[in-house]
Amino acid sequence: MKKFVIVLIISIFGLLTACGSNQTAGENKEDKKLKKVSIMLDWYPNAVHSFLYVAKEKGYFEEEGISLDIQFPANPTDPINLAAAGKITLGISYQPDVIIARANEDVNIKSVGAIVRSPLNRVIFNEDSDIQSPKDLEGKTVGYPGIPLNESLIQSMVKADGGDPNKVKMIDVGFELGSSVVTNKVDAVIGAYINHEVPVLKHQGYETRNLNPTDYNIPSYYELIAVTSDQTWEKEQESIEAFWRAATKGYEYTAKNPKEALEILLKNQDEANFPLEKEVEVQSLDILLPLMKSEQQFGSQDKEQWQEIIGWMKDAGLIEKEPKLEDIFIKVGE
Repeated sequence: MKKFVIVLIISIFGLLTACGSNQTAGENKEDKKLKKVSIMLDWYPNAVHSFLYVAKEKGYFEEEGISLDIQFPANPTDPINLAAAGKITLGISYQPDVIIARANEDVNIKSVGAIVRSPLNRVIFNEDSDIQSPKDLEGKTVGYPGIPLNESLIQSMVKADGGDPNKVKMIDVGFELGSSVVTNKVDAVIGAYINHEVPVLKHQGYETRNLNPTDYNIPSYYELIAVTSDQTWEKEQESIEAFWRAATKGYEYTAKNPKEALEILLKNQDEANFPLEKEVEVQSLDILLPLMKSEQQFGSQDKEQWQEIIGWMKDAGLIEKEPKLEDIFIKVGE
């Protein structure tokens, strides 16, 4: 009897040990399976980021072996600077800003994918304004958020339309773009976005019209792109490619199910710092989805497009030298 009890105890102990070992092994396996990838948004969550939150909620990142950490910037330069420093895996930023950072400041940064494929930035003015084309900005005041790119856009647009850029007065209104227009502090603004300021003003009861820079001899450019550092790309190429596969699934789901995608976004909004208005985000996503679509694959980048906007920025005096294309962007998955 004693022998039977001893054998039973040993058997139970062995079974428990085996279970504990298997559980630990399973946990370790799970830890090794999911690779942490961090991405910093260009701003607080809004419609343009829906595809990321969809991919996270639907488990697309986990399917690719990724544990995604979504972060928000403390200031607009954080996505570029922290990505360049290797503090984050990826940052979402603006193509012209990345070109300037690489060309003028030799910042160690490159694009791995295009998110929004054409400019969202517009010259916006009240619906009852007499402005019909850029030439009509002569003798008028245009507000902008103090970013040199916007000054160059106005100058190029007015000149292309046969006007004199020197007759346009530009004043820095910070990011009070919408209020500056509707209170007639300025005649128009640039630096306002058709997927944000326009639907926000409409929601508030203000109708506006706008001019697209690309209609006036300015090359189309990618509004939002995902960037990383040279070193991070070398070390984390597989993880970044896995991230992009999951993000692509998130975009495809969002395109087919925009209502559900927005509900997922709204659950992940930062209500304390940037509360979202559902009506605004619905309009925003309607505007964004066609501009995020690629004839090739989500995120694809075109060499000629990069060359054209770099050339325009050089001619406009925004950059001192043209960065090498192989240094500033790569085609993920190719």
